Parts: sequence; structure tokens; C-alpha cells
Amino acid sequence: MKIGAFICTSCNIGDRLEVGDLEAAAREQGAEFAASREFLCSKEGCQFINEAIQNEGLEGIAICACSPRVNYDVFNFGKVAVERVSLREGVVWSRFPVPGEGEEEVDDSKEVAEGVTFKDELMALAKDYVRMGVAKLQSYHHPEPYKPEEEISQSVLVIGGGVAGLTAALEVAKAGHEAIIVEKEGELGGFAARMKAQVKAEPPFDGITEPIVGRLISEVQGNDKITVYTGAQVTSIKGAPGLFTVTISKGGSEEEVKVGAIVVAAGWKPYDASKLEELGYGKFENVVTNVEFEEMAAKGEIKRKDGSPVKSVLFVQCAGQRDENHLPYCSSVCCLVSLKQAKYVREVDPEAKAYIIYKDMRTVGIYENFYKSMQDDPGVFLTKGEVKEIREEEGRLVVRVDQTLFGEEVEIPVDMVVLATGMVPATSEDPIIPLQYRQGAGFPELELFYGFADSNYICFPYETRRTGIYAAGAVHQPMTIFQAMEDATGAALKALQCIKAIEMGHAVHPRTWDFAFPEFDLKMCTQCKRCTEECPFGALDEDEKGTPMPNPTRCRRCGTCFGACPQRIISFKDYSVDMISNMIKACEMPEPDYGLYRVMTFVCENDALPALDMAAYRRMNLPVAFRIIPVRCLGAVNVAFVKDAMSKGFDGVLLMGCKFGENYQCHFIKGSELANRRMENVAETLQQLALETERVKLEIVAIDESERIPKIMDEFVAFLQEYGESPFKGW
Repeated sequence: MKIGAFICTSCNIGDRLEVGDLEAAAREQGAEFAASREFLCSKEGCQFINEAIQNEGLEGIAICACSPRVNYDVFNFGKVAVERVSLREGVVWSRFPVPGEGEEEVDDSKEVAEGVTFKDELMALAKDYVRMGVAKLQSYHHPEPYKPEEEISQSVLVIGGGVAGLTAALEVAKAGHEAIIVEKEGELGGFAARMKAQVKAEPPFDGITEPIVGRLISEVQGNDKITVYTGAQVTSIKGAPGLFTVTISKGGSEEEVKVGAIVVAAGWKPYDASKLEELGYGKFENVVTNVEFEEMAAKGEIKRKDGSPVKSVLFVQCAGQRDENHLPYCSSVCCLVSLKQAKYVREVDPEAKAYIIYKDMRTVGIYENFYKSMQDDPGVFLTKGEVKEIREEEGRLVVRVDQTLFGEEVEIPVDMVVLATGMVPATSEDPIIPLQYRQGAGFPELELFYGFADSNYICFPYETRRTGIYAAGAVHQPMTIFQAMEDATGAALKALQCIKAIEMGHAVHPRTWDFAFPEFDLKMCTQCKRCTEECPFGALDEDEKGTPMPNPTRCRRCGTCFGACPQRIISFKDYSVDMISNMIKACEMPEPDYGLYRVMTFVCENDALPALDMAAYRRMNLPVAFRIIPVRCLGAVNVAFVKDAMSKGFDGVLLMGCKFGENYQCHFIKGSELANRRMENVAETLQQLALETERVKLEIVAIDESERIPKIMDEFVAFLQEYGESPFKGW
């Protein structure tokens, strides 16, 4: 590849750096062309680069200017490979001779070691970055789109025929694609079809209305792009996104269909109230669940078991919810449901009374209007409290409530008690998606998800850990009908986006621009199974010997398999062990005993890199010792990187990635957690080199924690200074 380097002189770069020396560094590394220009991002700057590409026959260019996270749309030159070298954020906006100097006039002539000025160190950093950029291009190969030999299916399978499933299928059909609904019950509609009413899903959200599910069923049945299987189940899912083979069983017979993506909208089931004996369920016949009460109301039969009219009803909120012995979570909609059912009681008999005993009244968002409207009803009594006992006296139920807003214990005699039991996802006990994957059927379990289909709620609210399979509705999280319809719309559009991405040959998410995929040199594979076991997305199957069998369209391009492989047989065309090794080797080490430290830093491109850029925008002062290489994910850091850096003479290695564990923020779910586990392998590597294990450190940095970065870096350099310089420096 013929490489050119372009150095921008604007944004303080030309003021603080010797641009001619940077051009020379690029040529020394192997660039055949090097030039500088102000405002490379301008129309004139891009024209200058384009002319150089044409005149010099450049195949790869290093843009040495601002962060790769800005102007990414500007520096696009077709088939020419582009590497972005961050001189602005990575050097001149974040390195100052005096802490906190920031925007003020900078005196780079200050001495930092005997005979070495701060500018010398700043230039050393900038030249290393330029050389690293050229070195990366020297190992770069153009990714080629992955095109499956088999024809990609344009259909979407929807599992579940409730409100979410019906909505998803309709949205797919509106976009011109075929949809297939598989519903295990004999009729469409799910729980919503058995409801008397729903809370209004339009402004001012202050009343109840007829369920929308009837209209959705009618629209689905009248749409020739939607095929419906009722009384049926999905019994097998093979293949990969764009190429799924799904087996549907109905009435003892089986049928195979091809689909491109899947929306799981299997819904929920009520928590088993028989476990709530302390609240009288199963003991007193007039203690019922909110689901049972809804069905009574839908039939127009709000009566006691003996057929007598109901004059008073008490609703117990959080019945078995927010309770470690039952459901630890809040189902979010139960308060709305009890308010709605209290309205039923009042509509049937204006003289009837409704009591709602709650831990907290949660009517999310604008549904607060419905709560306020019910507060104005003189026949509805609401109080915070804890139900201590339910007993029966003279044919009526007596509920003893403590810790009320009245400040005293009260006893309330009523005709009926309704327990607001929670929503349990259908996926809690049934995998729903019987995948024929190496990692097993169903969605992988994550701590604190309680059986709900997991996803990264902050960045990717529909994507599960099985590529091409999207969750919608109550398998995703507890939600109202209105929310489930919105959720299903998003999931349907994501499913279609997935099919389009596979058709074009690039990754689905989050690296939607990425045409590269992992390539395996299986001649050297030892069948250790680390790649197949550690892949967060089930992208790898394996044969009977344990040899990995890649499924490229399942792959998210996180590089976790690449980081896991001890044999280094996995690589991407634009990301390989050799590439990172060459970037490390491109850095120049200072002579030993000058007190000039060097730290190689691998940072997650999703969280830590944006945080570093934000630190630069805020002119936070970072040590000049650090050389930063962005990685797809900390899971994509191979132990070889650490070995190469320490062998080169770096005094330490810092890994900076996303939060893992409870409330994880990793875009690839497990990447930073796996990197943390691999620290044991890193320790072994350092022991082989006779180096202290403490010279390698992993730090968790969230995207909004830029203020922590200077302290992390300063403390690590100070820590290394106590150990002294690496004995490999100067070899």
C-alpha cells in the first residue's frame, strides 16, 4: 500500500508542534508522501488531499489532525484507506507543562528532565502517534463485504400474537416485507384480548378506553403480507441472521420456513399467587389476583364467589413484588392496573368503595394524569401502608394495615381483596427461541435480569445477545400496552435494519459501518474452545473436535474471539495482532535513566475514548508518558499486545474500558469483564519476562467520567516511578 501522511496545522497543532519533524517521522516510518496544510477538514483541505491521492497514487492516508470521533464524514475518500491520528485532542489540547494551564499561553520550553524540555516530550508523543498511524496502514487490508452463498430471506418471524407481536408484524408488513406470526394459543391477542379496558394511550391520558387489541387483530387478519400460525410453537431455530431456518409445529405436523430476522414478543404471565399464602390467596375464596379480577370485569361479573354484589374492594399493591422472596423488581404497570380496576368498581356501583394500599404509587410519565383523576374520586381511598394480616370475619375480609399515612394501624373490612401480582416474562422458564447454537437455546442469563430478554438499555434497547433476534413488549421489560406497541415498532424496524445490513455485507450493530469479519487460520487451531466459549453473541459453533465454525452474520465484530485466542490465529483485515504489534514497535523509547516514562494504553472506543476526548475539550492535563491505541472493546485486547509492549520497553500498560458486572455498560456485554478475567494470563506473561505484575492495570471509565482520567493517569505514572523504569528500555 502506498501511504501518504497529511498533518493539519490548525487548532493549536502548528503553534505547539514542529510540523516538519512530524512529516519526517511519517517518511521514516515508510510513508511515501507527507505534507501539511491548515484546516484539512475544510473544502480546500479535502481538495488538497484528493489531489495528492490522485497525483501520488496513494492507497492509504494518515490524517494527522483531530480525533477520529469528529469529522468522520469529511475524511472519506472512497476506496482509499484512512487512518485518523489524533494530534489535536490526543496531544496539544491535553498536554501542558503545568497542571491546569489549559487555554492560557503555554511555555513548552520548561525542562522535565536533564536536558529534556516539555516540548521535546510533546514532540516525542506526536511523532509516535504519526508513526503508529503509518504503521497501522502498512498492515491494513481492505475489508470485503460478506456475501452468503445462500439467498438472504427478507421475511421476519414474530413469536407471540399479543399486542407487541401484532404491532411488530404490522410494521414489518407496512415496510413491504413478509411477516410470520407464531402464537401458541388458539387465538390472537394475548392477555390484552381478555381485558375489559385499557388506560387511554392518547392525551390527556386521564381515563380508560376500549382495548386496542381488537383493531390490531382485524388489521393483521386482513393483511396479505402476514401469515398467522395459532395453536403453534417454534421448535427449532437454525442458521444465522438472514439465513434462519425455523421449524414451526402445529397439530402434530411440522413446517420449515426461512426468515431473515426474529422479533420475540412472547409476552408475560402473572406471578404464581399460590406462593402468597400470607396474603390469603388460596385460603380465602374472595382474595383474587389482578388478572382474575380483570377477567371477571370483562365478563361483567364483579361479584363475590357466592354471587352477592361487591360493595368494597381493597387492592394490595406490590403483592409479592419488590420482595427478595418473590419478585425482586417492580412490574411498573400494576399501580395503573389497580387504579383502572378501582374505576371499574366505581362504574358498576357508584356507592361501592375502592381502597388501594401501596408501597409507592408509580404511574410513570404522563400517566400521572390518570392517577390524579382517580384521586379526585371520593369513593377511592389511597394510602401508603403495609398489609400485616388478612382474615375473615362474618363472611367479610378484614385487612389490617400498618405504617399508613394516617400514622396509625387501621383495619378495613371489605367484600373482596385484589392482589396486584407482578409480570413474569415468558422467557423466565421457557427459552422461547430454541436455538441450535453451540452456546445453547434461549437468551443467555445476566444477573439482575430475572428472566427478561437482556439488552443494553442505554445504547441498544432492542438488541439481544443473539444477533438478528430482537425483544419487544413484556419479554423485554414490564410495560403498558401503549409502551409495548412503541417497543414493538422499534424492534420491527431493527429487524429490517438487520436484514438490510446483511444484504449489504456489513455488521449489524454497534459497528454498523464495519465490513470486516474475523478470519480463522484453522491450521494452527488447538481446539482450546476459548473463542467459542467467550463469544458474547453465540457467533461461533464448533465441530465434534472443538474446532470453531464461524457464522459471520451472527458476528458483532467486537473482536472478543480475537482477544481470547492464545494461538493468535484470528484476525480482521483491518485489525490484527501484527497490526497492533507494528504500531507498538513504531514508538521510540527514550534512553534509560532519564526518568522519561512510557505507558502503552489500550482504550475502548465506545466509552474510554470519548471520555478522553472530553477531557481534551475541557483542557484537562494528561501526562505525556501515555501512548493510546483505541480498540473495538477491551475483550479484543490479546495478551500478545501486553507482551509486545513490555518487551519493547514500555514501563507499564493501562487498559481503560467500560463498566462491567451489575449495571454493565459494555457495548459488547462481556468485553471488559473478560479483559479483567484475562489479567491472570497477563500476570503469567509478566512473570515470564521477570517483570512486576503491577505494571499492567485495568481501569473502568464510563463515558461521562472524563474528570477521573487525569487522576488515573497521574497516579499510575507515580506508581511506576516507585518501581523504576522498565529493564527492557534501551535494549
